[in-house]
Amino acid sequence: MKKVVIATKNKGKALEFKSLFKKYNIEAISLLELEKEVPDVEETGTTFQENAALKAEEIANLLNTPVLADDSGLEIDALDGRPGIFSARYAGEQKDDQANIDKVLKELKEVPEKGRSARFVCVLAIAIPGEETIFRTGYCEGEINTEQKGDNGFGYDPIFIPNGYELTMAELEPEEKNSISHRKNAIIQLEDWLKTM
Repeated sequence: MKKVVIATKNKGKALEFKSLFKKYNIEAISLLELEKEVPDVEETGTTFQENAALKAEEIANLLNTPVLADDSGLEIDALDGRPGIFSARYAGEQKDDQANIDKVLKELKEVPEKGRSARFVCVLAIAIPGEETIFRTGYCEGEINTEQKGDNGFGYDPIFIPNGYELTMAELEPEEKNSISHRKNAIIQLEDWLKTM
């Protein structure tokens, strides 16, 4: 593998993967850098793994090149794993972080502090044309706070307290958050695979 397309238009996410692949002399380019416009892939899967595979495989077939895609979200035990694959649109189709947070806090209002365990999940899929898709999964375990705190981060960061911390993800410095995040843990798994190639 000499080159991989990162199925994202998020510059920060693309940079994170670029630096990883650079260590292995693999050129990584994001969807923003392609000459060809790639249509959005509909996430119709019922799991993070299915959604990551849909994106990676469809774009890999279209471009005939290896593609890395990810799908991630928040699973809350007291809500039977919700919001799960619907994390970005939990409160409605318009992807509103604040509305999503409000909905989760409302649903957990009667849940005591001891019963608020949750985790961020990130599934990476690498689709290589003609080969079986490879998956790596990372988790960040923690609990849901009773109120939101902090201005760093995005999504559910202001209400998620990682295990071993007193602060929410949104109160941590970006470097600290990134060192313990679900994406970072998935990348560590991916790196173990890259080493064997």
